[in-house]
Amino acid sequence: MSRLKETYQTDLMPALTKEFSYTSPMEVPRLEKIVLNMGLGEAIQNIKVLDAAMEELTLIAGQRPVVTRARKSIASFKLREGMPIGCMVTLRKGMMYEFFDKLVNVALPRVRDFRGLSDKSLDGRGNFTLGIKEHIIFPEIEYDKIDKIKGLNITIVTTAKTDEEGKALLKMMGMPFKN
Repeated sequence: MSRLKETYQTDLMPALTKEFSYTSPMEVPRLEKIVLNMGLGEAIQNIKVLDAAMEELTLIAGQRPVVTRARKSIASFKLREGMPIGCMVTLRKGMMYEFFDKLVNVALPRVRDFRGLSDKSLDGRGNFTLGIKEHIIFPEIEYDKIDKIKGLNITIVTTAKTDEEGKALLKMMGMPFKN
């Protein structure tokens, strides 16, 4: 069992139960999944960008991503339906906790001029979405082998019913929010 999951079960569950006065342990919010998404508009002209992105996302997540394809044709972008335009990976259970731990303790402190995350990124149902401009903040990525810096979206899905509960869960797990 990962360090973060153990901490959640021993320390955070009782604290959250006390703070929000839950009656059942199943009411306590928990992480459900983490989705990593890389949208690559330039994959329309150069398909090799997609291969490099898949390789890098595999290193970051520790799991092979799937290729996402265009749902609609858009003539002004020279995009046809079914063309590959990105990749994504969904992490659950052990891999999810390991990635969250790495994100909070290793990757986010490496962001230039980092002052904390905005709590406005919560969606109203306790889920948190974070956009990263440079995927090179992750330690697995070798800076010398990168041809182009890519962006990355990270969505943390929780079982919380409100933003307040979701923020409390993430803050207790170590997510660095702005004051």
